[in-house]
Amino acid sequence: MPLPGEPIAAIATPVGVGALAVVRISGDGVHGIADRIFRKPDGNAGTLAGSAGYTAHFGRLYDGPQLIDEVIALVFRAPHSFTAEDMVEFTCHGGPVVVQQVLKLLLDSGCRLAEPGEFTRRAFLNGRIDLLQAEAIGEMIHARSESAWRTAVSQMKGDLSEKLDGLRESLLRSCALLELELDFGEEDVEFQSREELALQVEELQGEVGRLVDSYQHGRIASEGVATVIAGRPNAGKSTLLNTLLGQERAIVSHMPGTTRDYIEECFIHDRTMFRLTDTAGLREAGGEIEHEGIRRSRMKMAEADLMLYLFDISSGNLDEEIDDIRRIHTEHPCARFIAVANKTDRAASAEMAIGRVHHESGAEVIGISALEGKGIDTLKQRMGELVRDLDKLHEASVLVTSLRHYEALRNAADALRNARELIDHHADTELVAFELRSALDYVGEITGRVVNEEILNTIFSRFCIGK
Repeated sequence: MPLPGEPIAAIATPVGVGALAVVRISGDGVHGIADRIFRKPDGNAGTLAGSAGYTAHFGRLYDGPQLIDEVIALVFRAPHSFTAEDMVEFTCHGGPVVVQQVLKLLLDSGCRLAEPGEFTRRAFLNGRIDLLQAEAIGEMIHARSESAWRTAVSQMKGDLSEKLDGLRESLLRSCALLELELDFGEEDVEFQSREELALQVEELQGEVGRLVDSYQHGRIASEGVATVIAGRPNAGKSTLLNTLLGQERAIVSHMPGTTRDYIEECFIHDRTMFRLTDTAGLREAGGEIEHEGIRRSRMKMAEADLMLYLFDISSGNLDEEIDDIRRIHTEHPCARFIAVANKTDRAASAEMAIGRVHHESGAEVIGISALEGKGIDTLKQRMGELVRDLDKLHEASVLVTSLRHYEALRNAADALRNARELIDHHADTELVAFELRSALDYVGEITGRVVNEEILNTIFSRFCIGK
């Protein structure tokens, strides 16, 4: 088990060749460790331990008489640092060998190599940030769209934490009053009328419900719009995926059944991130592996926010394609649906055929040539229009983006619903108090007021070493 305050060190910038890199240390005595290896330009030993916080010092790092590198040492003092501990960050030259030598020097001088996410974990354990804000830091680092970045910044700033703290305070007040009633059970007194408690629980249900409902928008902001490309084999699904991505990501072949499993990649159009899934062609499977691929395709289709059903308008099987489009559209009525007529460059009367498909299937149809890139801009524009309501940034409100937070809030909502039903049925105070305490614990799990070591390990293991 890591010891509290034990000096740790890690590289805080990506590994590779660059102009500069940052190696950071944190914990008890790190200023003294730094002074033993840091010298000012005049050759005197460094005085980082005696310097004020937020000050930068130019000098050199030495391993005994051996010069390692010229660096900038940035000093932080507890509790006014990221970890709320004493810290030093060395900005050195960005060559991999240089950085490794600096890190080795620090490890030889008394630091331990940090575990993944240990700097952020210490910030949480030392009360610098709550658990939700710690997760938001990771989300901001890995954000791939503007909406994901904005949502992560909002959570890092504490907007969602503030909302949850308000919920927790309301629950705490109600729990405290119920606990008082239990302490004075023999006197048969009520410190809060059941009508007032029912109204308060109803109000809490509304607030928790709004947060639960925000998860759809938050998930899309964080992960992208789940967009499935479906259709028969050889319709051009992989070609369309490659064209939308602008790179050769999927193997393209004239042999049917080439795609045996789904492929997922993301692209951004007009600030909206689409998480594209190229699925196995829908047909009677020719073997066990292809059968499993088709099963997974249908699973992804059921989860889609947007479905692109691709068909070959030049195949001569228009009646069958119309039947497929009508059936798929009926099976997935909640998904935003576009029937994409591919290979218009090979069809004799593409516009007339597109009109017939639209008329007989009832689906919106857009004609493209995935191979030549024709109609792709129109398709992208329409994709953006269909999901515009899903990708709202909701600047006036907070969004839930994490499945962990969503599940905790769903559990809290269930506990509040149980509490409301017990109140309405005049149940014992102890039963009502149990459900409200459960709701309180579920809300506390999100911000870390209720700490679960397994949850902490899972969250911080996803961070890089230097964060």
